[in-house]
Amino acid sequence: MPAPKNRFKAAIQGDRPHMGCWVGLATQYAAEIVGTAGFDWLLIDGEHAPNDLRSISDQVGILQASDSDVVVRLPNGDADLIKQVLDAGVQTLLIPMVDSAEQARDLVRAVRYPPHGIRGVGYALGRASRFAAIPDYLTTADQEICLLIQVESRKGIEALDEILAVEGIDGVFIGPADLSVDLGYAPTADAPEIHAIVLDALDRIHTAGKASGILTLDWDFIAKCIAHNASFVAVGIDVLTLANGLRALAADAKEAADAR
Repeated sequence: MPAPKNRFKAAIQGDRPHMGCWVGLATQYAAEIVGTAGFDWLLIDGEHAPNDLRSISDQVGILQASDSDVVVRLPNGDADLIKQVLDAGVQTLLIPMVDSAEQARDLVRAVRYPPHGIRGVGYALGRASRFAAIPDYLTTADQEICLLIQVESRKGIEALDEILAVEGIDGVFIGPADLSVDLGYAPTADAPEIHAIVLDALDRIHTAGKASGILTLDWDFIAKCIAHNASFVAVGIDVLTLANGLRALAADAKEAADAR
């Protein structure tokens, strides 16, 4: 029996954009709620949300039972942490702050077993092999791992073509907020110059035969990204959806009280 089919990896190779949402509330219960919403994919954020290995693993276990594909963003490209989350059953990783082809090649090696990589062989202890219930896991796991890298700096954009030439990179996610700050613009990333750089990057990624990704809450820009062949698009963040919804509700409640 082989490793489980990676639905996300298969989906981003198609023509229809895969539409998703950020999961940053860092609890199983909240993740379970988001998992009922109907998004194509959900990203558990280990970079900016207060997640650790155990909370990521708990949320992965919950969301794998949903209809949404699961992606995990780690805080960095540390090979030891990559090994742990892969053993916990994660098949799609997003690694932030990639600025060079050398970094990209190191990440490819980190997600693959020897002789093509450096991933440690201890899958029998983890969810990835269904606790040793998948006898062919070692020989089939590599092909079902989806490695996404995040380009979000001037250096990364300048090295994008070299990064795209690295075999084993399945997709490139453009981080507009960090890119905007690095280039001297506002973190809102709504400057026309930033939009132009992002759309050009999406075109270059698509031309190279890789999947391209973006997170933006601007529906006009979402439409433009899709028109430029964005493969996986995040349109919301659970933290902001909850916070904004509660603020609006509180404002309505106070307005009703004041109208008395």
